[in-house]
Amino acid sequence: MVSRIVHEPVGVCALITPWNYPLLQLSWKVAPAIAAGNTMVIKPSEVTPLTSIVLVELCEEVGIPAGVVNIVLGDGPSVGAPLTEHTDVDMVSFTGGLSTGQKIIRASAETVKRTAVELGGKNPNIVFADTDFELAVDYVILAVFLHSGQVCSAGARLIIEDSVADAVVDEVVRRAQRIRLGDGLADGVEVGPLVSAAHLAKIEDFVAAARAEGATIRCGGARPDDPDLAQGYFYLPTVITDLAPVVAADPRGDLRSAADRGAVPHRGRGGPARQRHRVRPGRCGVHRRHGPRPPGGVRAASRHRLDQRLPPVLPGAEWGGMGRSGNGRELGPTGLAEYQEIKHVWTNTAPQPQGWFSGR
Repeated sequence: MVSRIVHEPVGVCALITPWNYPLLQLSWKVAPAIAAGNTMVIKPSEVTPLTSIVLVELCEEVGIPAGVVNIVLGDGPSVGAPLTEHTDVDMVSFTGGLSTGQKIIRASAETVKRTAVELGGKNPNIVFADTDFELAVDYVILAVFLHSGQVCSAGARLIIEDSVADAVVDEVVRRAQRIRLGDGLADGVEVGPLVSAAHLAKIEDFVAAARAEGATIRCGGARPDDPDLAQGYFYLPTVITDLAPVVAADPRGDLRSAADRGAVPHRGRGGPARQRHRVRPGRCGVHRRHGPRPPGGVRAASRHRLDQRLPPVLPGAEWGGMGRSGNGRELGPTGLAEYQEIKHVWTNTAPQPQGWFSGR
């Protein structure tokens, strides 16, 4: 008797990617899908499709057989929805917003296809009184304003111990007001434009709602008045207190309430070690900035003043959320397993009649 567990390709995979980090997000899906032996249909965001097109062209150039890596262009309702519902699609990998992810899961239920959805979240950044002040402020600014805040792991919810809350918020506001906006390829620029007019309008609506609910806008909260930026999708770095989004600074002194919000605090080693079993995010950073290194190699890293002291995303470690932040993983062994079916192959090497039933 021989008993084996084998890993086989899932089949046809629909890879649906977002507008932020379009090449990075797609590579996280294409590489394991190919490695596992699948074929795929890529549906990039209609806002940022160009790098996905180039990647497909490169796949053809290096000799990947025709029909293995395919791409279709269009919006969610006309292209994404038919893909997720199609009976010939065996798996959907999606990175994007919660509402779309929920629609994909519902649509996939009809054919019981596999889904892996990475939905982001309102990530908390916790600062305690015994944290190095300069380190904490530097990481807070980087966590939320890098790439105009258009990062699914941005630390946009700031939770601070009461005794240092005023000092931290005041310094974050001061530095946010000094961030240099402009063309992301120009020397000296630290933050570029938002991705689209629709995204800019969405942020303006969020800030307006916060104002209406009684929030305090400590800085930003409007488009810049620089005439050179008037034609772009620019929005001033914004800090909001007393309520909610963009950078929501929420003074909290209780370790238990902070841990319940879903992050390990920036504190001495003993604190996170005791608390990490209680939190419910897919990733916990201790004394670490949020989010991946910016693409573009050394030049981009230099432009954003990031260097080797700040580690990038580790490809050997899984990336993903829990609960309403998603149900799958990318990168690491688990990311590869998303594109594999597990089969038990049981071979009887000496078959014999069983004679269980007497009639012949």
